[in-house]
Amino acid sequence: MASKFDDILAQGIRAGQVPARTQSARDWFRDKARGTSATPESVVRGEKARYKNRVSMGKMYLFSYDAKTKATLPYFDRYPLIFPVDSAPGGFYGINMHYLPYRLRAQLMDALYELSSNKRYDERTKLRLSYDILKGASKYKLFKPTFKRYLSSQVRSRFVEISSSEWDIALFLPLESFDGASKSKVWADSRKMVR
Repeated sequence: MASKFDDILAQGIRAGQVPARTQSARDWFRDKARGTSATPESVVRGEKARYKNRVSMGKMYLFSYDAKTKATLPYFDRYPLIFPVDSAPGGFYGINMHYLPYRLRAQLMDALYELSSNKRYDERTKLRLSYDILKGASKYKLFKPTFKRYLSSQVRSRFVEISSSEWDIALFLPLESFDGASKSKVWADSRKMVR
């Protein structure tokens, strides 16, 4: 899967777009990703250098997940695309961008860029996230339907770390895979939650 990211990044660089640094670059990469075909399985089995055994707060990850309480949940995402926010007993809390339709993902991500640890968007870049920050500012209200708890025992793959220069690509790759409901139902519920 590294080739999907690499291909889009190379196209962007040739087009003079520097990932994440400007709104026009973000829009360019999001548009290119939206037109790309990818499967969650292909990303989870991606380039080995991206594999991590655990998450670091404020970085972006994709992984395979099997909810422990799936019998009682209306739905869950089998391949979460998350920014971990905090540790939790037996796991961690994170914001799963897949719970938002693409336009709302872009709006939330644009607000989250203000929390970047640096503006280089390199391997050290992460988001300075906390539940209190997200809850305390109206510009982050879209996080509400995305905030989830993940149990380490239910993670079914290694974590695929997404570089900060690839965040906008990952946001718009069609990787959401909901169990128990269609993505249109999930996204309709999320829209109701943030009104």
